[in-house]
Amino acid sequence: MDAPSPSRPTIRRLGRTTVDRIAAGEVVERPANALKELVENALDAGAAHIDVTLEAGGKRLLAVEDDGCGMDAEALALAVERHATSKIDDDHDLTDIRTLGFRGEALPSIGAVARLALTSRVPGSDCAFALTVEGGAVGAVKPAARAAGTRVEVRDLFFATPARLKFLRTDRAETQACVDGVKRLAMAHPGVAFTVRDGARLVFQAARRLETGEAALRARLAAVLGRQFTDNALDIVAERDGVRLGGLAGLPTYHRGNAQQQYLFVNGRPVKDRLLTGAVRAAYQDFLARDRHPVLALFLDLPAGEVDVNVHPAKAEVRFRDAGRVRGLIVSALRHALTAAGHRAADDTADRAVAAFARTPGAGSGAWTAAARPSAAQMGAAHAFQAPLPAAGQAPLPAAAGPGLGEAGAPTPYQPAHDLGGPSWPVGDPGADRGGEAAGAEGLGGAGAYGSLDPGLDAPSARAEAPGADDAALVRHPLGAARAQIHETYIVAQSGEGLVLVDQHAAHERLVYERMKRALAEGGVARQMLLLPEVVELDDGAGVAALVDRAAELAGFGLVVEPFGDGAVVVREVPALLGDTDVAGLVRTLADELVDLDEALALKDRLFHVCATMACHGSVRAGRRLTVAEMNALLREMEATPHSGQCNHGRPTYVSLDLDQIERLFSRR
Repeated sequence: MDAPSPSRPTIRRLGRTTVDRIAAGEVVERPANALKELVENALDAGAAHIDVTLEAGGKRLLAVEDDGCGMDAEALALAVERHATSKIDDDHDLTDIRTLGFRGEALPSIGAVARLALTSRVPGSDCAFALTVEGGAVGAVKPAARAAGTRVEVRDLFFATPARLKFLRTDRAETQACVDGVKRLAMAHPGVAFTVRDGARLVFQAARRLETGEAALRARLAAVLGRQFTDNALDIVAERDGVRLGGLAGLPTYHRGNAQQQYLFVNGRPVKDRLLTGAVRAAYQDFLARDRHPVLALFLDLPAGEVDVNVHPAKAEVRFRDAGRVRGLIVSALRHALTAAGHRAADDTADRAVAAFARTPGAGSGAWTAAARPSAAQMGAAHAFQAPLPAAGQAPLPAAAGPGLGEAGAPTPYQPAHDLGGPSWPVGDPGADRGGEAAGAEGLGGAGAYGSLDPGLDAPSARAEAPGADDAALVRHPLGAARAQIHETYIVAQSGEGLVLVDQHAAHERLVYERMKRALAEGGVARQMLLLPEVVELDDGAGVAALVDRAAELAGFGLVVEPFGDGAVVVREVPALLGDTDVAGLVRTLADELVDLDEALALKDRLFHVCATMACHGSVRAGRRLTVAEMNALLREMEATPHSGQCNHGRPTYVSLDLDQIERLFSRR
């Protein structure tokens, strides 16, 4: 055989240590990846308690201790061999994976780049056994002492590949990533107790839940994500063709600026899957702006043969046999729950309002400091200086000397330097029309029951309404009875529990949008015929076939397409709502979605986006004065319209304060 020339590379077999370190780069990218693999092994071992200890973000020490089934000496030696596992036996098992781990790569990959120590004992055995691996070099199995279960210690992670250390983040960031990974696994396994310590400091703890089913799941989510999330979340329960979806999904008004708090699980495995995140985005598209994201934790359970988890060594990606069915279940379940929520908005809107009211001016955040309560003698002395308020049209009562304080220190009753006047709209018959200029002039500048306004002061932009005969019935409604309109933008209503403040534009925007969607569903989409039909060429025949097969459905949305030779379609009509649009781009996007997801999302999204824009510009604008009848009609329609608790951009349409919250503002509680 000829000797290799200098220009021709030589193929050679790499050494085992090099192979292991290359493979470790896929499995162990950072400490959080190593921790995830170890905690998954503990869960597969049937542990009821899992304790994690970190130092320097897991770079110096990462230890996981459990009370699971443990390993004997023979199993311990095999555990650090690549592709040695107790979880599958043959190729058939790869299509029916029921455990979190199965590849047999985690321990050898960690041992190749760190100093790994394992100590394990099988319940009922005479002793434990220990094994060490340092930079890929495996030591001998030795007897050891410990309770039943397993302890895995990883020290000096990436000491064998120091270049990798340069790409790690700060200790704090790595610790946070480790804690987040444990939290995700804790959510899916409420029957297991978890603790995470950063050195001696306890940073996360979740007690073992003894309940079963939805009660245990809700309790665990409250412990991990906080009570505020569970209080502002909707129960999700749906099942279709053997696929079950459960969990909690936040109200649209309870949203975040990124998708970091969207937790998705498939058969108890935390995943980050584009199909699932796309389904969530589609379900919330009517309720949130594009840069806002819902908070949720969804658990998808389906037969193991219907999902492929052997996609990537990190096991964070999955593939579904019937992706369209899974996506449809998620979208329909979320939309059904959001519709059933009606006009409900997140509870924390009221808490944020109270917090905003309670901030001390000029002192940053914090609550008002309540003054010391005066004594009985001081109260009695003060009462002598409190004259009754004057009746309408009367001058203030003359000042009276107060006993016991001396003539020089005797205060006089408060008299404002200016007569501030009353509301800019006089109290009157709630059924009367108050939209005319004459009424406005009378309320703003005329002499009424409150006297004339000082010409140097602007009239307050507010109006009040007197209670009517049916006032008691209106107050019993969830959003109460309209009492006033302030700044021609906000409606103040009184409910049986407290006070409701409504943003009239945001509320009416949602109502108009829902009407337009109903009209589209009931009457179809108006079409606009193209003067010159547009031919759109596609890259493959699959897209053309998908468009032709769904031509009738697309026509229902106003898009009429027909086949046009090989690899092309001709577009003859488009939805009139879209106006001047990129027809070719729309058709290509639709073809991709029909092939991948079996659903024409782009067309629906564009139609709904146009409807949302029209609703925003066609709604009652801020600055328009409403009659009391109009205000009450708006409140009643909000109560009857789904999703009216938030506008199309995810902003709350109203804030409700109960009496307890109002009294806390005045330090009465």
